Amino acid sequence: MSYKRVIPCIFIASGKAVKWFDDRTVVCDDVIKLAKYYSEHGADELLVFDMSESDEDHDEAINLMKKINRVIRIPMVAGGNIKRQEDVKKILYAGAKRAMLNFSKPDSLKLIDEVSKRFGKEKIAVSLNDFDTLFKHQHLINKNCSEIVFMHRLDLDSVMNITEIPCVIVTDTMEEPELFKILKCPGVKGLSGKYISQTDMDFVAFKEKCEEEEISMTTFESLMDFSEFKTNEDGLIPVIVQHYRTQEVLMMAYMNEEAFDNTIKTGRMTYYSRSRKCQWIKGETSGHYQYVKSLTIDCDKDTLLAKVDQVGAACHTGNPTCFFQPLVGSDYNEHNPLQVFESVYNTITDRREHPKEGSYTNYLFDKGIDKILKKVGEEATEIIIAAKNPNPEEIKYEMADFLYHAMVLMVERGVSWDDIVQELADR
Repeated sequence: MSYKRVIPCIFIASGKAVKWFDDRTVVCDDVIKLAKYYSEHGADELLVFDMSESDEDHDEAINLMKKINRVIRIPMVAGGNIKRQEDVKKILYAGAKRAMLNFSKPDSLKLIDEVSKRFGKEKIAVSLNDFDTLFKHQHLINKNCSEIVFMHRLDLDSVMNITEIPCVIVTDTMEEPELFKILKCPGVKGLSGKYISQTDMDFVAFKEKCEEEEISMTTFESLMDFSEFKTNEDGLIPVIVQHYRTQEVLMMAYMNEEAFDNTIKTGRMTYYSRSRKCQWIKGETSGHYQYVKSLTIDCDKDTLLAKVDQVGAACHTGNPTCFFQPLVGSDYNEHNPLQVFESVYNTITDRREHPKEGSYTNYLFDKGIDKILKKVGEEATEIIIAAKNPNPEEIKYEMADFLYHAMVLMVERGVSWDDIVQELADR
């Protein structure tokens, strides 16, 4: 079954979100806030168009893309003002799932083969304004991109006859019957444009209307009905919540049928409060939402395991997890790389906040950034020298030295391991 997506678009001009590619009326001063709203209210993906005309505005737009990527939990496809391979690289490194080339510009026709070979066709999308361009360059497009974004109302049946590449339609129509007609076209994977990009758009409600029109929308779908679960006498089932990336257990809560259905529908963890006797969305007041990655039920069908993408702290105390008070033993695993790195990083951070006499770490912080950079450079050189020797023990020793000094630099510049891991994952 082909599931469809709702994909709002943001046109960035002079650091603000404007109405349309040919209408610079400002619809939102805060681009980051708008992107976050879309992400948290049911959008499946985000299109970002850089409408800049100068290099300075282009750099500002790239910087905004980076900031958008840090706050959203949905894929981003971005393009605009791409003149050279370096522009594609910047957009992809800003966190975009794909960089979008505008085929109404001759530069894009010359560039697509080059960037497709370097970054892979799965990282490249093409935007088109007319059917003739698709017909004329169909071989080039089919060979070098994995998504087509149509900025026009087209004869979609004709389009699908000459390409099998998934299409996103960006339309200015505000008429729901017309939108349903577009989504029913087999080759269309997503809908964008003025209607979908309203600043107060209710994506969940629109998806429900689409379902009534027998259009299958992207959403989670449970393989079991809630009635098959073994609930307690109050109709509740306990849910153990785990971070999908670190595997850390974050919290435990309960769901009733309504909370379960809303979790499936929205992709945000929703629970039932036994004390307040009502449903609650995790993060609704704090902003610390939990986005569903997977739901699993145990062998007795009486407990759910939720793996989530946690925003901020899971615990109301401000701790990352509700399970932070040790009773017996230690959960520190010296063979878990992430735990080791975070432990050393936290120790370095603590030294900076609570200086200790005679501490080498405090010596580096006292000397400042130039001394830290000098040590990072020296340790990198030591790795190169050690690698020329046959004894692998030397490489391990020098790598450990380098990583320690790199973490001092990270703390000095406010970069966390989460930032590094996210950057690597985005690439």
